[in-house]
Amino acid sequence: MRQRFSVVVILVVIMLLSWLLGGWYGYRQLEQDALQEAFRYRQLVANELNRYLPVPALIAEHPLLADALKQPADAVTLLRANEQMQRMATIVGGSDIYLMDLSGMTIAANNFGQPDTFVGNNYAFRPYFYQAVRTGESVAYFALGSRSLERGLYFTHPVRDQRGNMLGVVAIKVLVHELESQWHRPESSQQAEMVVLDGDGISFLSSRSQWLYRDFRPGNDAEKANRIHQRYPERDLRPVEFSISGRPWGLAEESARIQLRDNDRIGTYLTVQIGLPRLDWSLLVLTETRSVLWVRAGFVAAGLALFLAGFLTWLYLRERYRRERELALRGEQLERRVAQRTADLKRSNDQLLGEIQERERAQTELRETQQELIQAAKLAVLGQMSAGLNHEINQPLTAIQGYARNSRKFLERGATDMVDANLAEIVGLCDKMAELIRQFKVFARKSEGPPSIVDLRLAVDAALKIIRAQNSSTGIEMRWHRPDQPVMCHGDLIRIEQVMVNLMANAVQALEGRDDPAIDIMIDDDGDHWRCRVRDNGHGLPGNTEQVFEPFFTTRSVKQGLGLGLSISRQIVEALGGSLVGYNRSDGPGAEFVLKLKQRRAEE
Repeated sequence: MRQRFSVVVILVVIMLLSWLLGGWYGYRQLEQDALQEAFRYRQLVANELNRYLPVPALIAEHPLLADALKQPADAVTLLRANEQMQRMATIVGGSDIYLMDLSGMTIAANNFGQPDTFVGNNYAFRPYFYQAVRTGESVAYFALGSRSLERGLYFTHPVRDQRGNMLGVVAIKVLVHELESQWHRPESSQQAEMVVLDGDGISFLSSRSQWLYRDFRPGNDAEKANRIHQRYPERDLRPVEFSISGRPWGLAEESARIQLRDNDRIGTYLTVQIGLPRLDWSLLVLTETRSVLWVRAGFVAAGLALFLAGFLTWLYLRERYRRERELALRGEQLERRVAQRTADLKRSNDQLLGEIQERERAQTELRETQQELIQAAKLAVLGQMSAGLNHEINQPLTAIQGYARNSRKFLERGATDMVDANLAEIVGLCDKMAELIRQFKVFARKSEGPPSIVDLRLAVDAALKIIRAQNSSTGIEMRWHRPDQPVMCHGDLIRIEQVMVNLMANAVQALEGRDDPAIDIMIDDDGDHWRCRVRDNGHGLPGNTEQVFEPFFTTRSVKQGLGLGLSISRQIVEALGGSLVGYNRSDGPGAEFVLKLKQRRAEE
């Protein structure tokens, strides 16, 4: 129990330390990313201010502006001043340039000829005007245009005469498009937002549109309310609802964690706020803290892994020490068991070797039995065709006997030409019988050698000679649609011939009792295979056409066969890489068997 309690305490301490360390690292990483992005944007703002701050002072040195302020009633001078401001606006790239007298009245502007010209408007209420009059120095200010309602940076500088007396103020308005075009979210996280606040805490630049013109420093100051409504006319300026949750441990004073409500959604953010140069602006970077949870989870997982590694190492060492003691005690017993097990394995191995040898012998006997069965089936076919063979041979023998007797009589009479003619007939009849007997001898012998490239037409020709020699084929019209070109396929001529004899013999038997028996044999191209079809108009196959390929299945008597022909034929065809199927014809009575063999070219 004491060990278990110690393990639990260590685990709790490690998890707690991992959680705290993960929070510190996660918030520290968010703060560093926010500070880097804030520094980058601070530099952008500083560059923009440094670009335009000297411009009003340079423009104020132009003598034409002082002349216009001294002679505001001189139309020619004012026209020249307006035209000069147009040229200056084009050169500087500012939105507007205009000249005001000490009362705040605009007497010249670059848009003097436009309907929304600044000429005739009084801007004495604008801070950028009265601050420049009061301090006598350049002023930079951000506000919305009182007429255009567009956000802009206003840069002003007093205009003086040669004695240094202040005559008026020149102002340049620059739209914030330049700053917005360079705005990017912090690259460290897609959940970060940036907001630029003025001195009163009003956001005038924001990466999230719903936070624009919102009050991030709400209060009940009436002077502030009047000031911000003059600065941002016709804007809602609603305060942002948030509460500060404190500063995470280890972070800088500029950082804080807040709970912010936005569209009925409360989010937790880490905020980093820094001031921008020369102005009372501040940049607020808000980063969602959801990633901190994942960092903490990672640290907790790492702490758990470290604990497990140490715990498992301790268990391993303890178990190893215990095992070593057990092994020392059980050494002799293990040696005896190993010796006994070795003997058992040797006996099992010998038994297994015997079973393997027996299985190999059984497989060899099975192959030999299959070959013998195929040969027996071929001899059975020959036996069935023996009567037809006897008829085919008996007729030529009878004719030979008659030609021989006639030749003796012609020889006694000295008619040698008739004897020669009879002998020629006898030779022809002998050749016919030899060809018939040779075909049966080829069919009867076993196939030798591996499959090769053969002409499928030759196998059909040989099978037809054997079938036509049977008496049962008498009266059957056998239509052999023989192709003109060689039909080269992958196979063995003798085995394909046996399959064709079996298919044709089955077709002949299926035609018993038909009035117009006929068998069609045709070969056609089926892509990468040759398709040989044997069709009859007999009685057809049973309902389950696959049943006819089962061994010993037959619809005839035992005298007509054992039902092995189609089963053996399918095995032969599949061994040659082909297929054999049978089905009833859809265009009439009878059945059709289709033999498919792979096409081969002679050069292959």
